[in-house]
Amino acid sequence: MRTLCASTLLGEFFVIGFAGLVAMRTSDLSAGTVWTVCGVAMALCLLLCGVLTRRGGVQLGWALQVALIASGSVVPAMYFLGACFAGLWWASVHFGRKVDEAKAERGRLETEPDTA
Repeated sequence: MRTLCASTLLGEFFVIGFAGLVAMRTSDLSAGTVWTVCGVAMALCLLLCGVLTRRGGVQLGWALQVALIASGSVVPAMYFLGACFAGLWWASVHFGRKVDEAKAERGRLETEPDTA
């Protein structure tokens, strides 16, 4: 799960940076405000890559997805991109857990003594 989720978060890192560039040109917000918000969100993306397997990591990822969608109020394209990344986040968590379960099962079968 960690690999898939981290890949999604790294993609979001870049999208947030590019959205910051757009927001500087198209919104009434100051550059300092835009880059403070974008910088915190980008840092959160990177920090989440390291804490995904810890308690609350996935939930923080969901909070980031909600914030990404909400950023559409400043950069309208982010409604669409945020929804796309929320779908990717769901798929990363869902299928990542299935892969982790399959790996654990394979590891368990390989370490069991052959009784046949």
